Amino acid sequence: MDTKALYQLSYGVYLCTTWDEGRPVGCVANSAMQITSDPATVAVSLNRVNHTHACVEDTGRFALCVMGEKCDPRIIGTFGFRSSRDFDKFAGTPYAVRGKMPVPDDCVSWFSCKVVGKLETSTHTVFLGEIQSCEMLRGGTPMTYAYYHKVLKGKTSVNAPTYVAEEPKSSAKWRCKVCGYLYDGETPFEELPDDWVCPICGVGKSEFEQTE
Repeated sequence: MDTKALYQLSYGVYLCTTWDEGRPVGCVANSAMQITSDPATVAVSLNRVNHTHACVEDTGRFALCVMGEKCDPRIIGTFGFRSSRDFDKFAGTPYAVRGKMPVPDDCVSWFSCKVVGKLETSTHTVFLGEIQSCEMLRGGTPMTYAYYHKVLKGKTSVNAPTYVAEEPKSSAKWRCKVCGYLYDGETPFEELPDDWVCPICGVGKSEFEQTE
């Protein structure tokens, strides 16, 4: 089976957010779409191992936040490669409660949804959400998954429905242990600078390991 055929499908870059007993939580989602227009309903796919998945099931609500091309890529790194179980993703992310849900300020639009159905697969749940309220928050071009990969050089979380294992680049000298980013720039650092941060998830030098 040639899994590269899956690359021809189109995706966006979204944050799915909700509450965990009053604490804002969320994760990156790339598989989301509108299902119906009346009532307006969207679907989002979440891996069952994600803490956000459990919180959506508990609350029966979620917000789908559309990220733009000009958003801070560290937001995607934080929400895509950390777990809300043991990390406060919203601590360094400006947000407001919009439509009764936590919505980051850096998104271009948002949809506050009530879960009205779901479809179970072997690893993911597709939640159907009836839109209760929504808003265009700012101008800008919505980010596609192709833009995230080709322009921002972003990586795919192992929990994402589109994850396909990649072969390490032979020229890479350092690897981020959080998101898997491989540094293969022109300067082959023998030692990473003290102020080095991962351009994808924003972690510091201590979270990098030297490749063989």
